[in-house]
Amino acid sequence: MSEQQDEIDISGVKIAIVDDAKTIRMMMSHTLKGMGCEVECAEDGYKALGMLRRFKPDLVFLDITMPELDGYQTCTLIRNAEDTRNTPVVMLSSSDGIFDIAKGQARGATAHVTKIPPDAVLRQLIYTHTKKSKAALA
Repeated sequence: MSEQQDEIDISGVKIAIVDDAKTIRMMMSHTLKGMGCEVECAEDGYKALGMLRRFKPDLVFLDITMPELDGYQTCTLIRNAEDTRNTPVVMLSSSDGIFDIAKGQARGATAHVTKIPPDAVLRQLIYTHTKKSKAALA
């Protein structure tokens, strides 16, 4: 299975990581850049909104628990903005509780993953939720 996962090409995909934990941002960014992705990070929801408009990512990894503007509120704002409403948003959580998943879906999240996801899971999530936008560019 891992050999097949390694064959999934996600190079060139633009990924935004929004998490207040510097370690999470650094680890995910390093991993995704190693897979050939273009990566931008933000440490909170407010900074993320500006970054998303400028960077125009193909997919956003969004932490749920952040100070000031949490992931659910940020996801709602992403969905309400014309230029980001169709961008896939994957919620990052320290648990895979049904409440987190349901609340994320209610706010417009595309998917939910426990942080930090294994490389194969990251690759598959990115491929699954961006292949249509990437195919449209080809």
